[in-house]
Amino acid sequence: MTHDLTLPSGRTTAEGLAERALRDPHRPRFHFTSPGGWLNDPNGLTHWRGVYHLFYQYNPLAPAHHRIHWGHATSTDLVHWTDEPVALVPGTDGPDRDGCWSGVLVNDGGVPTIVYSGRHGEHELPCVARGSADLRYWSKDPANPVITAPPDGVDITAFRDHCVWREGQVWRQLIGSGIRGVGGTAFLYESDDLRSWRYVGPLLTGDASHNRGQLDWTGTMWECVDLFGLDGTDLLVFSTWDEGTTHHPLYWTGRYEGDTFTPAAVHRLDYGGRYFYAPQSTRDEHGRRIMFGWLQEGRTDEANAEAGWCGVMSLPRIVTLGADGRLDQAPVPELRLLRGEHLRIPAGPLETAYTRLHTVRGDQLDIETTLCLAPGATARLVVRETPDGAERTVVEVSRAHDGSGGTLRLHRESSSLDPTVDTEPRHGELPLNADGRVDLRVLVDHSALEIFANGRPLTARVYPTRPDEAVGVGIGADGAVTLERFDAWQMASAFTDGPRPLWP
Repeated sequence: MTHDLTLPSGRTTAEGLAERALRDPHRPRFHFTSPGGWLNDPNGLTHWRGVYHLFYQYNPLAPAHHRIHWGHATSTDLVHWTDEPVALVPGTDGPDRDGCWSGVLVNDGGVPTIVYSGRHGEHELPCVARGSADLRYWSKDPANPVITAPPDGVDITAFRDHCVWREGQVWRQLIGSGIRGVGGTAFLYESDDLRSWRYVGPLLTGDASHNRGQLDWTGTMWECVDLFGLDGTDLLVFSTWDEGTTHHPLYWTGRYEGDTFTPAAVHRLDYGGRYFYAPQSTRDEHGRRIMFGWLQEGRTDEANAEAGWCGVMSLPRIVTLGADGRLDQAPVPELRLLRGEHLRIPAGPLETAYTRLHTVRGDQLDIETTLCLAPGATARLVVRETPDGAERTVVEVSRAHDGSGGTLRLHRESSSLDPTVDTEPRHGELPLNADGRVDLRVLVDHSALEIFANGRPLTARVYPTRPDEAVGVGIGADGAVTLERFDAWQMASAFTDGPRPLWP
C-alpha cells in the first residue's frame, strides 16, 4: 500500500476542518466534496466490478493546494458516496515527495494500475502504482518515475497529467504539455508494460498566438488531456492553462489515426470557464461516457481557510455526440434518486417580466422547464433570491431576432453583496430549432450551480451573504415566451449527517 509514510506530522493542523466544513452554508450537499481540506481534479475514474470509483486531488491538512494526496470515494449509483482510504500519499523522498498529482487508472491484465504525475520540487514526472482487487490499497513501483524527463530538445511550459489506453498490443499515453513560444500540446508515448515508455511525438499542438484572450483560446499548456471516441468522431479534451492561471476546458473534434490527431474544430466544453475544469471521463459498464469536472471556488483564500474546505466535484454527466457534431451533456439519470417534494407550475404564456414563484423555494433544487421562444424573445429563471431582491442569480435564455439561434447567459452581478467574491457573468451559444424550444435544467446546491440548456452546460458558483434567506425562485420573460412545463424538486443530501473522517 502507498501509506509508505506514517500519518503526516502536521495532521493535528487538520483538526476541526471537517466540522467547520459541515457548518458552512455554502457547502454543497448533493455534489461530492472531500470531508474537509482541499479538493481539485477528478482522477482515476473507473467502473470496476459494478462499483464506481472516484479518485481526486486531495489535501486533508488544509484547504490549500499543497502536497497533494489522492482521495478516494466509491458509489454503486453515482449519487451516494462512501469515503475510502486515501489511495496515494506523497513519499518521504523520491519523485512524489511534494505531491501525487493527476492521473488515470487502467486495467493491466486484471491488475488495477494508476499512472499519475509525481511532483518533486519543480519537476512533475510519470509514476505508477498497483492496486488491490478492491482498489483500496496501493503500492508504488520502486522504479518510479517511469519516464525520467520530458522529451529532449523541446522547450516545454509544463509536463503533467495523463491519458492512458490499450491499443492493440501496446499501451499508449498522452501527457499534457506546451511548447514554449508555440502553444499547448499533448505528447504521445507508447509502452509494452506501462513502465518502459518510448516517445512518439506531439499528437497535436495548438497555436497560442491565435484568439488570445478569447473564450476559445487554447493557451500555452494543456492540462488533463482526455482522448476518446463517440459515434465515429474522435475528441481530444483539455484544459487551457497559462503561466499558472487556469482558464477553461475545450475540446477538439477530429480524427485520431496513427500517431496524429487531425482536428476539425475546437469547441467550448462548458460555458462556466474555470468553474468546470480539469474534466476526466470513463466509459462505464453500461456503455455510457461519464464525465466529472472540478468546480473551483469563487471566493478568497481567506474565506476558504475559514470555511475549512475548498473545491467541489461536478455532478456526473453523460456526454454524447449531438446532431451538430458537438458534445451534448446531461446529468446522469440516477440523480433522480435524490428528488423529494415535487412542485409543478401551470403551463401557459409568460405574460410578465417577472413573477416570484412563492411555492418553489430552496437552496437544494432540481428544476426542469421547457420554454418556447419567439424570435427576439428572452426568458429568465431567477434562483437564490432574497426576499428584497438584493441578492439574486439569473439564468437567461434568449433567441435572436432573426430566429437563427440563441444565447444562454448567467447573470451573477447581484448574486452576492460580498465585494470579494467573483460575480462576473457567463454566456455561450444556445442551439435552437425552428420552434425555438429550450429544454432547461438548473441544479442548485448551495454555492454550486449547474445549468443545462439544449445539451449545453454552464457551471458556476454563487455566494449570497444571506444564504438562509436567498431561497427564492422566480420566472419571467420579455417578448413571446410559452412555458410548456415547469417541474421542481427539493433535493436530499448525498451524505449522512455529521462530519466525515479526513483519513477514512
